[in-house]
Amino acid sequence: MKVPRITVLFWVIKVLSTGMGETFSDFLVKHLPPALAVGGALLAFVLSLVAQFRAPGYRVWVYWTAVVMVAIFGTMVADIVDFVVGIPLGISTAIFAALLAGVLGLWYRSERTLDVHTINTPRREGFYWTTVVITFALGTVAGDFTAATLHLGFLLSSVFFAVAIAIPALAWRRGLNPVIAFWAAYVVTRPLGASVTDWLASDRNDGLNLGTGWVTLVSAIPMLILIAILARRTSQEG
Repeated sequence: MKVPRITVLFWVIKVLSTGMGETFSDFLVKHLPPALAVGGALLAFVLSLVAQFRAPGYRVWVYWTAVVMVAIFGTMVADIVDFVVGIPLGISTAIFAALLAGVLGLWYRSERTLDVHTINTPRREGFYWTTVVITFALGTVAGDFTAATLHLGFLLSSVFFAVAIAIPALAWRRGLNPVIAFWAAYVVTRPLGASVTDWLASDRNDGLNLGTGWVTLVSAIPMLILIAILARRTSQEG
């Protein structure tokens, strides 16, 4: 299997990685020439996925490095769609949602399962990472859509997505198919983490304006500690 077991630690690291990816992407774009920031993120993103695909199995640091790079580059892609191309947030949210539904549909039609515990072939891994990339882009524009277009601001958006992520978790305990519950929660982790860190870092939409650099650091430190703990547990189990 090429992905981790789904535990509480998995979800905590995932939310931290989404928040850190959001603010670090903004930090890079603000402090570097945009072409250099996007080009460098693209290169790191590609290299991290190459390493992940070449790994013989689940490797903690390789896997989570790929997730972090998807978070950073996925934010840039969504921001390009919004600020450079100029597609309204509501429309881009609908587009990415349709892309996600299409990829999941193709994945299920090809493999007859969307269970991440069955990621054991290159094709399934390809479907998995394509889905992950789209969820990050979708989550980025969805978070901005609720904060800016719907005028909720980042704080209320954080509350909204915190409630939204609790719904599949509770439904799973009530008997909802675990695969459906997983992907429903997985999609929401992105706008949840991004809304929280945007609220802390941004000077827009009720943000506290603490700065993208500091918020990135505060998010990255516990994330790295938890990944190290996960790596140690995995090595002990193996």
